[in-house]
Amino acid sequence: MNKGILAGIGAYMFWGLFPIYWRLLEEVPAIEILTNRMVWSFVFMAIILTVQKDWEWFREAAHNRKTLLTYTLAAILLSINWFTYIWAVNAGFVVEASLGYFINPLVNILLGVIFLGEKLRRGQVAAVILAGLGVVYLTISYGSLPWISLVLAFTFGMYGLIKKTAKLESMHGFSLETTVLFLPALLFLLYREANSVDALVHQGPAVTLLLVLAGPVTSIPLLLFGYSARRIPLSMLGFIQYIAPTLQFMLGVFVYVEPFPPTRLVGFSIIWLALLVYSLESVFYIRKEKPEVSLVEPL
Repeated sequence: MNKGILAGIGAYMFWGLFPIYWRLLEEVPAIEILTNRMVWSFVFMAIILTVQKDWEWFREAAHNRKTLLTYTLAAILLSINWFTYIWAVNAGFVVEASLGYFINPLVNILLGVIFLGEKLRRGQVAAVILAGLGVVYLTISYGSLPWISLVLAFTFGMYGLIKKTAKLESMHGFSLETTVLFLPALLFLLYREANSVDALVHQGPAVTLLLVLAGPVTSIPLLLFGYSARRIPLSMLGFIQYIAPTLQFMLGVFVYVEPFPPTRLVGFSIIWLALLVYSLESVFYIRKEKPEVSLVEPL
């Protein structure tokens, strides 16, 4: 099998199993998990760049105001996304969090129209309308917006939009984002340590190890994703991406036994139908435009 496909599957399986990892830290406040994730992701990426002797790009990026502002905004969006997801998982909202990543591809379509002037094809319009109806149905049936899902979908969508228009390659971009986040995260952890309330030092070696490993656990799937995105068609990556929310959904329903009444099933089913329409439309469009190109590249 194409190594790019394997890397993509690996990345989305990592992300799909994230609830298990964060649940091991459910006694730690979400803000502290987040800041440890920032600090140790920076350390992990710094080690990789040092081993690869790949710091030449950093000087130019650090002295370019536009680049710094772009990746600072990306880092803020990523922080909001991470915090919301960690809090949701440990508060018992894994299913609602999974919905955010089911919706995300359709949010990406909307953002492309709004910010990049892209035109919607009829199948895409139908998919977006169906997803909107699903969200409206869930809102009415529950009496409130599925805000966790929407925050996750839109923050990750905006993050992806910024990355699409930014000039650094994925590994360098993520490294710059962790650099931006490192100092405020470190200062917060030092403040917690000064007050003897931080989990890194005061909740035992198992918690310490899990918090430190949050760096590579965060970075490895991103590196796998970057490797995959360069080696397989985006259409293939588009299908693989459903691995993550599907695994999250299954964990929420079957492992953590979160409530999933019939009304919620109806809302999810409408959104799944929207994704089916979106996926099939994408396949037909690609085959119509480039019939000679396979969805899977040869080895």
